[in-house]
Amino acid sequence: MKYHTPESEDEILPNKLGLEDPGKIAEEEYRGFLRAEIKFESELDHINQFNWKFISSIHKTAFSHLYKFAGELRQVNLSKGGFMFPAARFLPAAVEEFEKEFLKPLPDSFENYEELIELAAPLHAELLFIHPFRDGNGRTARLFGDLIALKRGFERFNFEMISEKSMPEYIAAVQAAADKNYEPMTRLFRSLKK
Repeated sequence: MKYHTPESEDEILPNKLGLEDPGKIAEEEYRGFLRAEIKFESELDHINQFNWKFISSIHKTAFSHLYKFAGELRQVNLSKGGFMFPAARFLPAAVEEFEKEFLKPLPDSFENYEELIELAAPLHAELLFIHPFRDGNGRTARLFGDLIALKRGFERFNFEMISEKSMPEYIAAVQAAADKNYEPMTRLFRSLKK
């Protein structure tokens, strides 16, 4: 399901490559995130801070060849399935609060996988609720979660288990973050263990 914006922007986002075929755009987006995954996993030993700048660099690495907005906070208001994400004008404050509340407290290590989940799931839910980017939020958040897990010595999360059938549960878990209820996402993350 595509986003709805108040403006009359087409389903096809304007892109640097002039692509109009949704399939070709999806291929380029996939390539971009594959490139970002390879880059950041290969640099994992040198990554010392999981901060907002790092999240933004994931998005920029994945999308800079395709979109002008790569790595930038969205300038439009978005909704999906009737659910409104925070208004664009509130994003700078929301990101600042997110960094203070979720990123700065991240420890250098986790005792076990459950402790990782208890911190990573709320962080994931909140990041997706804020929806800071024009597109690519879910992919950015999933790659970011995997990089945290890998850096701390755990396997990546098995996000492939989120199927079309379980997507409503995933979306509901993101929406629950609007009320600071992270239990639905934590429950979902527990089911992602390989």
